[in-house]
Amino acid sequence: MFSSGLLSVAAANPFSSPCFQLLPDTGAAHTAQSSASSRLTAPPAPRRFAAAAAAPVGKEQEENSCEYGSARFYALCGLGGILSCGTTHTAVVPLDLVKCRIQVDPGKYQSIFKGFSVTVKEDGIRGLGKGWAPTFIGYSMQGLCKFGFYEIFKNVYGDLLGEENAYLWRTSLYLAASASAEFFADIALAPMEACKVRIQTQPGYANTLREAFPKMQAEEGIWAFYKGVVPLWMRQIPYTMMKFACFERTVEALYMYVVPKPRADCTKAEQLVVTFVAGYIAGVFCAIVSHPADSVVSVLNKEKGSSAVQVLQRLGPIGVWKGLVARIIMIGTLTALQWFIYDSVKVYFRLPRPPPPEMPASLKKKLGL
Repeated sequence: MFSSGLLSVAAANPFSSPCFQLLPDTGAAHTAQSSASSRLTAPPAPRRFAAAAAAPVGKEQEENSCEYGSARFYALCGLGGILSCGTTHTAVVPLDLVKCRIQVDPGKYQSIFKGFSVTVKEDGIRGLGKGWAPTFIGYSMQGLCKFGFYEIFKNVYGDLLGEENAYLWRTSLYLAASASAEFFADIALAPMEACKVRIQTQPGYANTLREAFPKMQAEEGIWAFYKGVVPLWMRQIPYTMMKFACFERTVEALYMYVVPKPRADCTKAEQLVVTFVAGYIAGVFCAIVSHPADSVVSVLNKEKGSSAVQVLQRLGPIGVWKGLVARIIMIGTLTALQWFIYDSVKVYFRLPRPPPPEMPASLKKKLGL
């Protein structure tokens, strides 16, 4: 049914590095022949997998401001992450505030509309902006690591897999690269996330970051800022894995089945529309898979002396889903805007944007295509 070549590729360990099979140089007379044989037996250069919709190759490729995988490329990807995550999360602070209050006090804040109504009545319109400073700082740092490290890990893991395995295992590649990036991103986010939740969910504790940070440090020490990092990993790593893998595969599917013309013929504006749609679809799934851990984080950062296991047991299987509707609206919109901004930054700085992966020629040959 399948060729022996395809079966051998599929059965290969996806985490093994491709090897060069160099022929020994047996003498000066055979130097040229050995050199040629070495080049022929070396596997082709690994294919580059890049996030977001891609620009057409050719003339625009020659106008790129830097090489894919260069230090400038990664630095500007990090800047794109700062802009995409910092600005979008800050823009939805009012919705995030209500969502957190529903999670920690569902009796008082019974729904989105009730939550907004009670908050405005007690704190005024300005009360909806509580926690904007730690949100902007924390999620800017998270975006820097999330997008910047994702590009790095995807490049590194792709090189380790080799061209054919990187294509066959591309979903696993996206999952592994995004999980690795988010691990470090959450360490950068944790202190500001703890301050944000304390400001938003504990009325009277502090109104600003300048008040909350030193007060938390004096009361609980450095642990106050990192006690939520494990549940943060539980929330953000599945979220980010879904965010990147679902986005990458959705972009691939949209161009294959929905967009009526080849991507190379699409304008940059049309490509950004595809980016936004794929981002929103990915965001809905992100919200669902990460919501239980998000509920635990909100309660944990509000209370002193509680552990993640204790909070999870107290909330129960139903309580962890409180505030899901608000989170789907927030995360769906956030994810779509983040991908749109990130891809726009790549367009503005003329960064390399390779197309979604295609089956390598060597694999097509093995399959007889």
